[in-house]
Amino acid sequence: MIIDLRSDTVTLPTPEMKEAMFNAKVGDDVFEDDESVNSLESLGASLFGKEAAIYCPSGTMTNQIGIKIHANAPGELICDELSHVYKYEGGGIGFNSGLATKLIKGSAGQITAAQIEAAINPDDIHFPETQIVSIENTCNKGGGTIYDLEELKKIRTLCTNKELKLHLDGARIFNAIVEADYSTKDIGAQFDTISICLSKGLGAPVGSLLLGTKTAIKKARRIRKLFGGGMRQAGFIAAAGTYALENNIERLREDHQRAKTLGESLSSLSYVKKVFPVYTNIVVFEVVDTIDMNVIIEKLNAKNILTVAFGPQQIRLVTHLDFTDDMLTEAIKILKSLN
Repeated sequence: MIIDLRSDTVTLPTPEMKEAMFNAKVGDDVFEDDESVNSLESLGASLFGKEAAIYCPSGTMTNQIGIKIHANAPGELICDELSHVYKYEGGGIGFNSGLATKLIKGSAGQITAAQIEAAINPDDIHFPETQIVSIENTCNKGGGTIYDLEELKKIRTLCTNKELKLHLDGARIFNAIVEADYSTKDIGAQFDTISICLSKGLGAPVGSLLLGTKTAIKKARRIRKLFGGGMRQAGFIAAAGTYALENNIERLREDHQRAKTLGESLSSLSYVKKVFPVYTNIVVFEVVDTIDMNVIIEKLNAKNILTVAFGPQQIRLVTHLDFTDDMLTEAIKILKSLN
């Protein structure tokens, strides 16, 4: 039995999801006549109270399109130093949108309205014009941290007053929503554009949605085309996304509980120096200084537990749809055997 904890992107479609894909009504999405894609876009937009949505192959593409439709180069984007849009999207902010990036050292990937306000450039020709703020919720590199709604409202108010666009990298926004005291509509009201991923905890094989106004999404379609993201009979994969939104949101609580159990089990092991707080489905632990982190990763791999390095002496475990209670029991047994 392989226990794959490298990411929540490793999930496979369930039989029910495959059936939905098999029965999808498809057309040519570039002509906007794929019924399954149109249905998915409508569902995603309505969940968050947005006017429109566009379906793309990846969250990197929806993030980069979301940034580009707001950008007027030269200019600058503000985000936390751990943000996925900055660290893991190939330098796309500069390459695709011609923007500089101002990084804020937040708390586990989270920044405040006060920090953002202090980072806004003055109206001075020596500085790029501040144009966009990007937030990641939950923050992957922060260990799955969840933004407080009141802080998001403060950031929204600040951006409105300063005439800045506010983008959400919501790759794991549903993990935040099921764990926090807010709804999709609450989140939708705070952001100009929202990227949501369907292929992580929700279990779809491919795709992300970008949500926004009709005007923004019309512009996004043009940019998706030039990025090479126009798809034809994409309804077969879009149907999986619809199934995921309709069936797999609430079950994310199971992933969170298993992650917390993993974290608790790790805290007593001799080779573990520190277990970081477990907020959602991401578990990060630090290996003691006397043991090479890669030795632990190799030992786990040899016992069919797949993990990834997450920083100096840090290992990440991510729970997901295909990680069961039986796997949890076996994983804990193997982790303890390395003690």
